[in-house]
Amino acid sequence: MVEFRSLTFAAALTLAPVFAFAQSGPSVTIENPFARPSAGTAGAGAAYMTIRNSGTADRLLSVSTTVASRAELNDHIREGDVMKMREIDSIPVPAQGAAELKPGGLHVMLMGLAQPLKVGDTFALTLTFEKAGAVAVQVPVREMGAGAPKQHGMPKH
Repeated sequence: MVEFRSLTFAAALTLAPVFAFAQSGPSVTIENPFARPSAGTAGAGAAYMTIRNSGTADRLLSVSTTVASRAELNDHIREGDVMKMREIDSIPVPAQGAAELKPGGLHVMLMGLAQPLKVGDTFALTLTFEKAGAVAVQVPVREMGAGAPKQHGMPKH
């Protein structure tokens, strides 16, 4: 009888790590979100960020906000000598990797802005991932030409 309990306990210990691994999910974090101010009375804007994933591969499926009537995932494509934006269905976020949303590339397009985006404003976005679910992020509006915050490193000469 004692051996049976020991065997059952040993079996439980053997299975525990497998169970824990099966329950773990992707870990998505948003770094350096920012938007640029909208031009005059333009009803559109864009948001950028880095999406880091410390888990299994995931996909950003959609974005929502209260500052615009529509938020969509966009990419820039080149057709001949012309750069065009187009809506895309999702943005892949590789396992143990990152997806970079930046000017001239992947980004969140905000259309039908309730009011212009002004430097110093902050607004909320909800990013919905296939595996990670909904992730809320606060997006500061930065001056035109400003990008993600500078990283610390070697000084420029």
